[in-house]
Parts: sequence; structure tokens; C-alpha cells
Amino acid sequence: MAAGVEMDLAAVKRVLAGVACPGGGDLVSRDLVRALSVEAGAVRFVIEAATPEEARALAPVQAAAEAALRAAGATAVQIVMTAHGPAAKAPPRPPAAAEGQPPSLKIGQHPTPHQGGPQPIAGIANIIVVGSGKGGVGKSTVSSNLAVALARQGRRVGLLDADIYGPSQPRMMGVSKRPASPDGKLIEPVHAHGVTMMSLGLMLKEDEAVVWRGPMIMGALQQLLGQVLWGELDVLVIDLPPGTGDIQLTLGQRTKLAGAVVVSTPQDVAMLDAKKAIDMFQKLKTPILGLIENMSTYVCPNCGHEEHLFGHGGVAAEAKRLGVPLLGELPLSLEVRLAGDAGRPVAAEDGPASEAYARIAKALIAQGVA
Repeated sequence: MAAGVEMDLAAVKRVLAGVACPGGGDLVSRDLVRALSVEAGAVRFVIEAATPEEARALAPVQAAAEAALRAAGATAVQIVMTAHGPAAKAPPRPPAAAEGQPPSLKIGQHPTPHQGGPQPIAGIANIIVVGSGKGGVGKSTVSSNLAVALARQGRRVGLLDADIYGPSQPRMMGVSKRPASPDGKLIEPVHAHGVTMMSLGLMLKEDEAVVWRGPMIMGALQQLLGQVLWGELDVLVIDLPPGTGDIQLTLGQRTKLAGAVVVSTPQDVAMLDAKKAIDMFQKLKTPILGLIENMSTYVCPNCGHEEHLFGHGGVAAEAKRLGVPLLGELPLSLEVRLAGDAGRPVAAEDGPASEAYARIAKALIAQGVA
């Protein structure tokens, strides 16, 4: 490829397939490349070796790959080497680079300046935010189950817990492993139920409070979006905090969003706050992909009697007024709560609750945003 020609993923993989490895094969055929991304000619990826010894043997390959990519037209190349197995007699390594150690980078820095309008994130085709305008309506439950439901539809899905003050996704997704950092700058996310996931809660003790002012919150959000090795995703689902504050505003102004899903329970008080969230998204020019009525109905498991504990129809009426889809009416279910507390979202299983989330996932796929 001639210099100056913009590279894409396919072109990068062709170059890497020509970089031979010790013992035979190449970086692609040996399946050593992880988190590959290309943005405006800049190439970033991780070489994942099986052991520290293999990583040291691959050092010349790392240099050869960088040289080959630059010769092929890459404007910048960032390659991180990481290893998983134990070292026989490995020399001491600094904590920032030690495999399995939590990132040494400071989370909660002040955000860097931003120029221009909302920008995409390299490697992520669509970003969907899930908001509610208020707490207690089941937004985080919807986010985790929606992510799993999309993954079960064959999509490559990420889940970002942007509720900095009250991160709940680690519990709901059943993960507690602290993320590693191959170089002290980039963060390797964790994986659960077919979803690539990141939350500040993974980097804190479960009962440790986040006592930060606004600028630190914005910096943390920027780091969780830009310094995580998300890889190639069809969709990133972002679980927003309640309200219409700094995080929502920062996301809408800095990040290109495919749209927002608004969750509410049926009662008037909840809908008042949901309407404020809708108004905020409209002011930020973020498309409303649809509304979800959570805790829509309760069916007694003993007698089968159905009751609308919080009223019914308010979310559907608002969706009709806005001219947007009512994506789903989710029941109030003990099964959903128990599954979330157990760290296995109900959408990962089979049954009526899972099917409800599958229908929402299919509706978003039909819109072309997932």
C-alpha cells in the first residue's frame, strides 16, 4: 500500500499477516492480535503472548510490525505487548506493566480540552445511551439485560457503566475481576455473558464511595471511553446515571451517539422526570430511539392475577406523542431481580422475561443502530 493511502482494518491485517513470528506463522495466523483499531491512519493493537518468555521473543516482531505498518502508510502505530502465563525466571517488572495488576493510571483526572462537535470512538459502530431522568426505575437492569440480549442476537456488544457515583453493573453482570493495564495507560476490559464490560466499580472496593467533584467525574468518563481497549464493537450500551447532569451533557457534546433509550415506570411522577430526560436529549440533538415501560405489570405467581401496580399506559402515550417506538413493556418480576443480584442477567437465559428483552434488541437492530 502506498504511503498516504488511508488504511482500514482489512489492510492492517494483510500487513500483519506478512510479519513472521519465531517458530513459524505470523501475527494473524498465530492469533496474537487483540483490540485492533484504526482511526485516521493511526493503528493501535495489543500483541497477546502466552507467556512472558514468548513476549520477550516477540519483541523483534513488534518492531517489525511497526515498521511494516508505517511503510504501508500508517500515520501512527501503537503496539502494546502483554502476556498471561507465569514466567520461569522473569526479571522484575514495574507494577504498571504487570499482567493481572489493576491499572496504575489515575482515574478521575480532569478532562482534556475538546474541540469540534461530537466525535465517534474508534472501532465502535454505534453508541446507545440508556437514561431515565430519575433513579429507581430499573435503568441499570435494562442496560445489562439489553446488552446481553443484543449479544445473543449475534452482535459484538460493549457495556459501559457511566453511573460513576453508584456503579452497579459489576454486580449485575457477575464480574469482580479488576481490569489489567498492559502499559499503565490503556485498560483491558472484562468479559461476561458475551459482553465486553467496563465500570469504575471494578476498580474500587464494593462499599467504597466516590467523593469527587464534577471535573473529576468528567475526566473519569473520558478515560473510560477513550483509554479502554474496547476492540471492534457493533454497539456500546452506556448505562447513564439518573438525572440530566454533567455526564449526560458531556457525552452528548463530545461523543457521537446513535441515540438514547429512555426508561420509565408508568406512574406520573416517574414520567415527569422521563420527560425532562427526553427534553435534554432533544436539546443535545441525540435521537430518541424509543421508550421502555419498566415494571409495567405484575402477575401473581400463585393465582395468575395481573395488576398494574404503578398505573399503565403513560409511557405508551408519551411515545405516541413523540412519534417514537414503545420498545417494550417489561413486567415487575422477582425473577429479574434475583437474576441481577446473582450476576446472571435474565436475558442470558430462556423464558418470557428473556424474550421481552430479545424483542427490544431486535427492534433496535431493525433501526440499524445495533
